[in-house]
Amino acid sequence: QVQLVESGGGLVQPGESLRLSCAASGIIFSRYAMGWYRQAPGKQRELVARIYVGGRTNYADSVKGRFTISRDNSKNTAYLQMNSLKPEDTAVYYCTVGASDDYWGQGTQVTVSS
Repeated sequence: QVQLVESGGGLVQPGESLRLSCAASGIIFSRYAMGWYRQAPGKQRELVARIYVGGRTNYADSVKGRFTISRDNSKNTAYLQMNSLKPEDTAVYYCTVGASDDYWGQGTQVTVSS
């Protein structure tokens, strides 16, 4: 079965960085788009970034220039490099498989606070 395991979340101060990882199994990883979503308390889940099979990426306006999505097909892993973190980036971050978000991970908490 398909499994997605996120890691790398934590508590950081504003301006600091984190790198999230999403390890996938049960799929031919290189054939799928990968996405990162987030959900803050009391807010709707939002798409943060997506990377397609050919490497094309797109980002939410709120993270452009600060976050970078990437993938390593040899490791079946997607990454989200988050720089210049802000308190409003605090959320649970989820990775997904497929352009239609067919599968979801369990989420990892990111908290940005001084």
